[in-house]
Amino acid sequence: MAGHSQFKNIMHRKGKQDAARAKAFTKLAREITVAVKEGGPDPAMNSRLRLAVQSARSENMPKDNIERAIKKATGGDTGSYDPIRYEGYGAGGVAVIVEALTDNRNRTGAAVRAAFSKHGGNLGTTGAVSHMFDHVGEITYALEAGSADKVLEAAIEAGAEDVVSDDSGHLVICSFEDLSSVSIALEAALGEPKSVKAVWRATLSTSVDEERASSILNLIAALEDDDDVQSVYANFEVSDEILKKLTAA
Repeated sequence: MAGHSQFKNIMHRKGKQDAARAKAFTKLAREITVAVKEGGPDPAMNSRLRLAVQSARSENMPKDNIERAIKKATGGDTGSYDPIRYEGYGAGGVAVIVEALTDNRNRTGAAVRAAFSKHGGNLGTTGAVSHMFDHVGEITYALEAGSADKVLEAAIEAGAEDVVSDDSGHLVICSFEDLSSVSIALEAALGEPKSVKAVWRATLSTSVDEERASSILNLIAALEDDDDVQSVYANFEVSDEILKKLTAA
């Protein structure tokens, strides 16, 4: 029975991983669809599509899936999705930004509001918390891309704003507006990056205890589980000990 139970646990975990992977691919395909409709199907001429494709590759989305999403959007055989940003507060006054692509604003707004309410937060108006974040581009490279000096030199030449190199790799930071041009220049100098994405980086952080951290993590998980939600950002700080305890639960 122990072996059977272990097999069931492994299959359960695999099922959850497969479901999460499928959900991630659906969100990536939606971003590709919006990018194609906005600027056409050629990544060389459409910076948003180029970034969407790079993000899809970094998440190991199969090439066939990417090409199918582009072809489907080109043929008009997709819905129309609007980008929308929600801002609010989680437990302990933690600032939260939610980015979504939706074909039904009422549905998405209701779902986001319900998630905030359920997990001890409240939804605010656009602009309520974004002043506590910088909208920037992040480009990551593996250590094999080169030494810290080599990556720093390439980043300076490309017009980036900062580079962080450590044992996990290289993180290049640039302005949101320069993300496409910087990523193109870096790819020419260092090769294809691990990931290219626009993110909201907190400039002010809020420290929270274990109980509030748990509520915030549950809020983020609930939001990310929504098919319309693309990304979630929060400005909370918590000790490594508490974070490990909560993420291992």
